[in-house]
Amino acid sequence: MIIGVCGIGGRMGRAVARVLAERGHLLGGAFEGEGSPFLAKDVSGVAEGAPPDMKITTVAGGDYGSLEGLIDFSSPAGSMALLERAVAHKTPLVIGTTGLSEADRRAIETAAGTIPVVFSPNMSVGVNLLFKLVELAARSIPAGYDIEIFEAHHRFKKDAPSGTAKRLMEIVNESSRLEGVGTPVYGREGITGERTGREIGMMAMRGGDIVGEHTVYFCGEGERIELTHRAQSRENLARGAVIAMEFTAGKGPGLYTMFDVLGFA
Repeated sequence: MIIGVCGIGGRMGRAVARVLAERGHLLGGAFEGEGSPFLAKDVSGVAEGAPPDMKITTVAGGDYGSLEGLIDFSSPAGSMALLERAVAHKTPLVIGTTGLSEADRRAIETAAGTIPVVFSPNMSVGVNLLFKLVELAARSIPAGYDIEIFEAHHRFKKDAPSGTAKRLMEIVNESSRLEGVGTPVYGREGITGERTGREIGMMAMRGGDIVGEHTVYFCGEGERIELTHRAQSRENLARGAVIAMEFTAGKGPGLYTMFDVLGFA
């Protein structure tokens, strides 16, 4: 496939370019947001596996004619700009950007009526297995267990809690048999009083070069269940995104998730 990557100068964009080359695909376009220091630079100087003499352009200035798909790890503004181009050119789109608003999500849902869109807060195969295991645990756990979510990322991450942690919260709420269990509590300080059975603690850590760590705790009397995923490299996230792109080949319009890609749905 001939694939365009938005956010090519970022850690994830560069990892996607490497994985595309490893899996035999061609990088057909490289995009960055307005004002990016990477604009007009040669892609081969930024990302491994990139073809020579290809320049990084803005989303608005990109050439989409030959592209068979687009992978986006940029910013909410970049994602929305790319979404418009994808719809205009009927190009399948994989979105891994986090921090999107409800309005952005509605725009993605609308676009999925025209093109295939794979949208997930985390493209990792392992994280999506974690999603499935948390769904099973939340559906099965009896009353009396307290649920907490912890996530940790590198010091440069701009949003908190992570999109993955938010999705874990949603899964617990969607799957739990316990009415009202999902009231979020973001950190605790001072005299908070006893923990209620109607809350889920959400804790975020930022530091160093942590790629990503997520744990869901189910804490009962005399025992604790911990479901954890630790990412040791961005390659697993990039690989999942490229697998998702491959999944869109021949698919009709629709909003897909990694559950669809991996056959969990």
